[in-house]
Amino acid sequence: MRISSQRLANDIAAIAKATETPGQGASRPTFSDAWARAVEYVQSAARDCGCVVHTDAAGNIHLRPSVHERTSPVWLSGSHLDSVPQGGDLDGVLGVLAPLELLRAARESGRPAPPLEVVIFAEEEGTTFGLGMIGSRAWAGMLVPDQLAQLRNAAGESYLEAGSRHGVRPDRLAAERIEPDQYRGFIELHIEQGPALWKRDEPLAVVTAIAGRRQYQVDVTGTANHAGTTPMGERRDALAAAAEMIAAVESLTTSLAYGAVATVGRITCHPNAVNVIANRVSFTIDFRAARDDVLERGDAAMDAQLTTIARRRGVELQMSKNESLAATPLSPTVCEQLHSAAQRLGRALPETVSGALHDAAILAASIPTAMLFIASRGGISHNPAEYSRIDDIALAAEILYAAISDGEPEAA
Repeated sequence: MRISSQRLANDIAAIAKATETPGQGASRPTFSDAWARAVEYVQSAARDCGCVVHTDAAGNIHLRPSVHERTSPVWLSGSHLDSVPQGGDLDGVLGVLAPLELLRAARESGRPAPPLEVVIFAEEEGTTFGLGMIGSRAWAGMLVPDQLAQLRNAAGESYLEAGSRHGVRPDRLAAERIEPDQYRGFIELHIEQGPALWKRDEPLAVVTAIAGRRQYQVDVTGTANHAGTTPMGERRDALAAAAEMIAAVESLTTSLAYGAVATVGRITCHPNAVNVIANRVSFTIDFRAARDDVLERGDAAMDAQLTTIARRRGVELQMSKNESLAATPLSPTVCEQLHSAAQRLGRALPETVSGALHDAAILAASIPTAMLFIASRGGISHNPAEYSRIDDIALAAEILYAAISDGEPEAA
């Protein structure tokens, strides 16, 4: 069975055209017309190779060869087609197209369809409805209709309202949750979105864990005063205090190790005037690590350091945690299957940890799950410059096929 690099490249180019911002990257908000066009492209290709298409009550699309429609368990593989505004052409997309290519290649070669269901998860990015991985969370029973009704897009529609045109059925959500005994496991292919593999000239890596994430809202309150008449030693400068706190957050990660990262991605300042000492500053912290004990130590250290800075500078501090997701170890068994599949194809794959969250982190609690990363040039993602070699993508598809079947595909 031959995996077609050219067909994969054509697919990527075709889905790239489904965007609200032609020539300026991929913009496919979940349930938008652009998103629907991308979904229809994949559905049409799946039907052409003998698949039955089903949308579950959470809005995820499932593509299963008709020969396996009433058989179980099968393997599950897929990702998402929604994007961040003006993002890249590969994030999520190649994780859908690679398993689709297995089904087409099998049919083209006259081989039986592999025991594989392709899934397109709804709203992975979180930029449309303000929460990531909604489709997989709802399918896994982590979200209920009342919660989905509170999530709204830029047009003011709730997830349920916007999704009703695309198969979302709150009355069926509980009945259509994932049934673990229907699946042997889940393998998600994804670009690395980091520079490590590209720098080492490694095409792929097996992902053994997904980092946990904690997000915080920090509010610093001081006293507004005249920039020219207030002595430096008598200031309660909220912005200067926040700047020291932000620097402390950044330096904290060096003492934690284990790939811990911390980011202050949003900041607001009041009154934000050139000649006024700031009296109120708010900023966010995104803190991630591959181990829960590191998250705990980092949490305690951040609280202690920011509190010390606030006291020394005479400002008030409020720090609230608005998200706490545990680190997710992936299935050693499925990871080993990927290693074994690669070895049968003459490859030895390194291992890595994903700093980004993926639908795999949600499904890992329900079924054996692993990921396969594809090298990203320069580590660039969420950007039109996103790029991975098409031969690496095809190799990932070959390894996926070898991992879920007894046969081995020919080289692309």
